[in-house]
Amino acid sequence: MGSMGKMVMRFLQKRSLATLPSHLIEKGQNRVVEASLTLIRERAKLKAELVQALGGSIATTCLLGVPLGHNSSFLQGPAFAPPRIREAIWCGSTNSATEKGKELKDPRVLSDAGDVPIQEMRDCGIEDERLMKTVSDSVKFVMEEPPLRPLVLGGDHSISYPVVRAVTEHLGGPVDILHLDAHPDIYHSFEGNKYSHASSFARIMEGGHARRLLQVGIRSITKEGREQGKRFGVEQYEMHSFIKDRDFLENLCNKNCRLILK
Repeated sequence: MGSMGKMVMRFLQKRSLATLPSHLIEKGQNRVVEASLTLIRERAKLKAELVQALGGSIATTCLLGVPLGHNSSFLQGPAFAPPRIREAIWCGSTNSATEKGKELKDPRVLSDAGDVPIQEMRDCGIEDERLMKTVSDSVKFVMEEPPLRPLVLGGDHSISYPVVRAVTEHLGGPVDILHLDAHPDIYHSFEGNKYSHASSFARIMEGGHARRLLQVGIRSITKEGREQGKRFGVEQYEMHSFIKDRDFLENLCNKNCRLILK
């Protein structure tokens, strides 16, 4: 089904929901969210138990897909990315050995908790605020199953907010973020959408989730982007000055860095 067909289907589904009493809709949505979270929680627990049964690991990368694309202001292809990324990882054109000699087929090296069922929740009328919380909870479920470490597959850039929020809540405090992007994604509410892919870092900074935010590689930034950067104390490094900033940036990360994003 094409994107227009899906939009029509979602419109019809919302109209159908509108005919139901609000308390029934709320109960149904609660069940769908709980089922979605249970799926991720139990998959993460199972994968962690498998790693332990195989002898354990200090840390195991665990894929978690977030196929969310509706907050993109233009094309919405990122919603289809998680399965395509997995397809590329396991493509038969290459082997599963890494440069360091580790085998990706070893569950102690790479695991997979599946995808957060974003579209299924949206089809039940669940709005963005609750979707974002579900993404955060899903990331935390993976982090709460040692030795799993989530590697999140997006999804448009709006998912940066719930993912970072999950990490800071799990660690108990804000993190340092190195954000590599052509755009700062820090509009207050791009096109009236506070969860827009272009507003994710405004939500991160408002929530106090970043101790320090460095945005590197910016080549398209508006007046609002610069003003928001100053408001939140963001360190913004644009491409036109990269040669001047290169030495500093290459020696940036040290033992005090708690997170690198993107």
